[in-house]
Amino acid sequence: MSALEGAIVKFIVRKDVKQFGIILLKWFGIAIPATFINSMIRFLESKLSLSFRTRLVRHSYRLYFKNQNYYRVSNLDGRLENADHRLTEDIAVFASSVAHLYSSVTKPCLDLMLIGFALMRSTQKMKANIYSGPILAVAVISLTAHIMRVVSPKFGQLVAEEANRYGYLRHIHSRIITNSEEIAFYGGHKVELQQLRQAYNRLVNQMNNIFTQKLWFVMLEQFFMKYVWSGTGMVMVSLPILTSGATMKTIVTKDPEMKEVLDSTVSERTQYLTTARNLLISAADAIERLMSSYKEIVALAGYTYRVAGMMEVFEETAQGIYHKNTVVEYKEMNGIIEFKDGKPIARGRIIYTDTPNDMTITVRAVPVITPNCDIVVPSLTLCIEQGMHLLITGPNGCGKSSLFRILSGLWPIYSGELYIPRPVEDNLCMFYIPQRPYMSTGSLCDQIIYPDSREDMIRKGVTENELRDILKMVCLEQIAQRDNFHVVRDWKDILSGGEKQRMAIARLFYHRPRYALLDECTSAVSIDVESSIYEIAKSMDITLLTITHRPTLWKFHTHILEFDGQGGWSFRQMESNEQQKS
Repeated sequence: MSALEGAIVKFIVRKDVKQFGIILLKWFGIAIPATFINSMIRFLESKLSLSFRTRLVRHSYRLYFKNQNYYRVSNLDGRLENADHRLTEDIAVFASSVAHLYSSVTKPCLDLMLIGFALMRSTQKMKANIYSGPILAVAVISLTAHIMRVVSPKFGQLVAEEANRYGYLRHIHSRIITNSEEIAFYGGHKVELQQLRQAYNRLVNQMNNIFTQKLWFVMLEQFFMKYVWSGTGMVMVSLPILTSGATMKTIVTKDPEMKEVLDSTVSERTQYLTTARNLLISAADAIERLMSSYKEIVALAGYTYRVAGMMEVFEETAQGIYHKNTVVEYKEMNGIIEFKDGKPIARGRIIYTDTPNDMTITVRAVPVITPNCDIVVPSLTLCIEQGMHLLITGPNGCGKSSLFRILSGLWPIYSGELYIPRPVEDNLCMFYIPQRPYMSTGSLCDQIIYPDSREDMIRKGVTENELRDILKMVCLEQIAQRDNFHVVRDWKDILSGGEKQRMAIARLFYHRPRYALLDECTSAVSIDVESSIYEIAKSMDITLLTITHRPTLWKFHTHILEFDGQGGWSFRQMESNEQQKS
């Protein structure tokens, strides 16, 4: 394109209309594939970015859901406050930056190589020295690059901190949306607004810091690239003309042949000057992109640090390695927890038993310890057999719900052994129901069979009529009549608190596990419906492990586990009506 533009100027100077028209047609002809190539570069860069992002997201999702990492990262580890932001925004920006490296590094290098050959060929035609210009350019560019590298701010750290503060701001927004009802009831909007403003102001301060750092750096960058390089380019263009063997003097002649020679010489030099100028403009643009790519690479290093840090946390938490600030003095542990490099080491073991006829849960010298290393129970040893319906009581904060987290494998076991029957396909060992049940996205059918899918339900041979029977067991048949089984609704807002708890019990009747861990899961259910639910559960041979404050439920249990809130506990068999009354 540069050569054709030089030829066009040449024939304009010669007033050669025919050749001017031919070269102009060639110029338009080459413009078509050139436009296609430039557009395809952007298109392929976008496709490459999307491919990088897709593979990274798939890999990250596998790690995020491996060994219940989504719970461990947010509850047991303190390094990622905003995993959602890193899984979405950070991966997207990282993939885009990586894909952009081609157009910011590889393509300018290719352009410089081609432009160098074209300039050398044009200089040879002018019978001038082909080395003086490139040597001058390399010297000026190298000096400029060295100065820019020395004075460049640490954009990688600045960008990483900006992304971190932006993620924290999104985390505050997400927390307000999740707990909007509780905040509204408390009237806590002033406190939340203050925290939101503080998070935003921290982000603004960091962005202003980056803008300030960029201001003087961009000024220096523009001075070198726009003016120093332009002056160097003028010298490079003039050297072949000033040092060429032929000289040009002002001659006035009427000789046609002599006039034609003079016009030819002027047009040739004009063609060279135009071609060299266009090539140098393209070269300057390519070098500027290379110089600017340093900032992009440094920024990419910041995004790489965040994405790689997220992957590292996911891999470590999946292996049971947690990093969380604790408020407990090490000397107060009395040897219950072993620390290494200031971090607690989980020495306990979870052993899955494969005996079909033995579905016993055995806890041997297992301490109940919170993720913050608070010791709730120093050592717990008990054996729960099928049919041994256990009532768990004690004051608030004594470790009742913590025991369920230990049995479910959510919390690490720092010592002792936990024996749990290995889950058999289509037959769960334990099913946990919290006080506030989770309503998933989907239809009414999806709520009942959660966490199964429709394919799992069909494979188990469960029909829609059986699901309707389950709803009758928990007194929710009116919902089935009101809503179609396969209509997707926001059940979190449609169902009341008591209906949500009964829906969770419906899931229990659908899955029919060996053990049911019931954490005050019927507190919003009427007493008569509650009694019916417990009778049905016992008739299905489901062993009940219940945390409750309702005395009406004592009669459905055979054993009691009582925590005193001071680390002590007792495990005994219920003593008929007298014990229940006490």
